[in-house]
Amino acid sequence: MTDEPLLEKYLRLTHEALGRVTVAAPARSFLKGASDDFVAMARSYLTDAEHFRDIGDRDRALAAASYAHAWLDAGVRLGLLEGGDDDQRFTLFQ
Repeated sequence: MTDEPLLEKYLRLTHEALGRVTVAAPARSFLKGASDDFVAMARSYLTDAEHFRDIGDRDRALAAASYAHAWLDAGVRLGLLEGGDDDQRFTLFQ
């Protein structure tokens, strides 16, 4: 068990997850746009989370960090994003 605060833990994990994912869809496929959208949404929510943390709104910060990670997790689970075999940061199908 760590003494790391929950918000900081989720921000760290989401930064790590964002750094690990790559777009899985081929460049000219319809799904490339969806893959890019998943990454963009994750980045936007992560930026929001850091903003809320910085102004002291830790509840909204944690919610935004959770949304950010959820976009990445869903993208990996659907196969839009490649997260490797990292089952510590992503919910893998098998």
